[in-house]
Amino acid sequence: MRYLDEYRDEAAVKRGAAAIARAATRPWIVMEVCGGQTHSIVKYGLDALLPASITLVHGPGCPVCVTPIDIIDQAIELALMRNAIVCSFGDMLRVPGTHQDLLAAKAAGGDVRIVYSPLDALGIARAHPAREVVFFAVGFETTAPATALAVHQAQREDITNFSVLVAHVRVPPAMEAILASPDNRVQGFLAPGHVCTITGIAEYQPIARRHRVPIVITGFEPVDILQGVLACVLQLEAGSATVANHYARAVRPQGNPTAQQLVQEVFRVVARTWRGIGELPESGLALQERYAAVDATAKFALVSMPAQVTECRAGLVLQGRIKPHECPAFGVRCTPERPLGAPMVSSEGACAAYFRYRQDTV
Repeated sequence: MRYLDEYRDEAAVKRGAAAIARAATRPWIVMEVCGGQTHSIVKYGLDALLPASITLVHGPGCPVCVTPIDIIDQAIELALMRNAIVCSFGDMLRVPGTHQDLLAAKAAGGDVRIVYSPLDALGIARAHPAREVVFFAVGFETTAPATALAVHQAQREDITNFSVLVAHVRVPPAMEAILASPDNRVQGFLAPGHVCTITGIAEYQPIARRHRVPIVITGFEPVDILQGVLACVLQLEAGSATVANHYARAVRPQGNPTAQQLVQEVFRVVARTWRGIGELPESGLALQERYAAVDATAKFALVSMPAQVTECRAGLVLQGRIKPHECPAFGVRCTPERPLGAPMVSSEGACAAYFRYRQDTV
């Protein structure tokens, strides 16, 4: 509780907002990359405390939201037509595929189970040696080490009925894509603190130099976020463009070398399609060839059938080009009960945050 009191203290929040107002002499647009940061901003009304000259836009930092429809369809196929036990984080169950979601597949008789760790899925495989068990591996660099550990352990124990459907993605290429867009309006970033606990900060430094944008690594509590915005604004006002670590209590410059080594052993970097955005070079992870036996796509000869929901404008939300309530379907044809896109149901989705905390926009 002492931690929460310190980083949610109302007086400290107001001081942070006032400091930003004093520092800003012209309009600036800052993107928070992480969906967890978006939820804190909207829940605590931090954007409303900022001066009108500072605009916060929401980025693509919700891995559930950017998982492409065709991979969700593959997970559903595994559960309904391949008699596999499909294990997934709970966030993925309501994300719509082409015709249904994993929760509907479970209701239709598919064996879909919520797990809290890839190692839980591996335990299910041990307990059911006659059944194929597939872990639906979704997440940024934060969750990739746990998937890598499960894959490594499965091979070491020769557990042949376990495999993974990999949809892991990487943050820096998405930031590069946003900055390279001809209609980009982002002038500075709040980088995701939880990702940087794994990766460290080195990969962000070339982005800051190449695009002349400040990148501030920060946490998720109100004071964290306002400190990050202030650091970003001070750099913008001074014409600086460096990577600043304002989440030092969790992020070391070198990150977590042990986790990095494990990820590099198990995965290779590949191009990946992001839902609503398209294919981004070097933005995904795939299993190394020596772990091909654990690759569900190859093991079940899954075919990718690209699909897109045309009415959903989540791609524009994820690129910071519109706010959730600016989508015509928001709160009308798209709700948490009947979502058109993933950002309306993910716990890190910007649309879910607006629907839950900004009833005036519905």
